[in-house]
Amino acid sequence: MPKRTYQPKKKKRARTHGYLKRSSSATGKKVLQRRRRKGRKELTV
Repeated sequence: MPKRTYQPKKKKRARTHGYLKRSSSATGKKVLQRRRRKGRKELTV
């Protein structure tokens, strides 16, 4: 039986979905903008 595909790593998670990554691209900025507008308590991981 193959291993599960999700092997959590805090650093990987932060670097892939974190604030710096989001704010570094145009689409990521849009994501943050949408989440702010929606009133999300946490914008990113």
